[in-house]
Amino acid sequence: MKHYLESIEEVLKETNSCEQGLDEVDANERLEKYGKNKLKEGKKESIFIKFLKQFTDPMTIVLIVAAILSAVTAIYGGESLADVFIILGVVILNAILGVVQESKAEEAITALKNMTSPSSKVIRNNKLQIIKSEDIVIGDIVALEAGDQVPADGRIIECASLKVEEAALTGESVPTNKSTESLNGENVSLGDRKNMAYMGCTVVYGRGKMVVTSTGMDTEMGKIATALSNAKDEATPLQKKLSGLSKILTFLVLGICVVMFIVGIVKAGEFNLNVALDTFMLAVSLAVAAIPEGL
Repeated sequence: MKHYLESIEEVLKETNSCEQGLDEVDANERLEKYGKNKLKEGKKESIFIKFLKQFTDPMTIVLIVAAILSAVTAIYGGESLADVFIILGVVILNAILGVVQESKAEEAITALKNMTSPSSKVIRNNKLQIIKSEDIVIGDIVALEAGDQVPADGRIIECASLKVEEAALTGESVPTNKSTESLNGENVSLGDRKNMAYMGCTVVYGRGKMVVTSTGMDTEMGKIATALSNAKDEATPLQKKLSGLSKILTFLVLGICVVMFIVGIVKAGEFNLNVALDTFMLAVSLAVAAIPEGL
């Protein structure tokens, strides 16, 4: 709905509200109908999936293969499996560190999200109340003052020198002067909707009131969140460079190991099982030593 083209009376009628605000019963019914006024979180991967993903890097795969081959040759030759456990220990330790780092990053993001979920001043039963922003519903009358964060999208119904910072949505660093007058024109751009206030924006001057017209994922901020969640998860330039470097190093190490194995056989002057195993283990050791697993 293009509420910015409508008068205050029309918007109040459409939202089935009034300047005295909703009553608690009506507000609770709308909360059950429309849901919480918050952005949906994307699906989180389990720790087990994150752990398995740590083993998809080409260099890590080479180390795992090296550990398996070392185990086979050690068992066949009746030698100690110490090298196998050392290689696997390094790989598993690196995977655990990777999972811990990702988990800490997610915890930091969650903490920031909790900080940006303040309470809001809402008029209900003709009384000013302070409620959680996530409990705001369509039709609520929200009181806005300097320093407040706009909790949902709404039509301005009262203002006194009201200015709102809308850089999060429009990119405009200069605060926008708000008014209660209805606008003309069919397609008014977001930055020119002087009689609307949007979720995520901040009141920097004056005071006013608005009637909530959209909440949660139906807000302009929610539309951005939907677009981001539907966007493909692409690697960053640094990740692409590191991935390319990993492949190059993997091929170089494998190539050098093959050369070392052939040179070892030629240098030995004979080919038998013991010579092949010794030369092969030398090549495997070279592969393990040359791969920068921590990268």
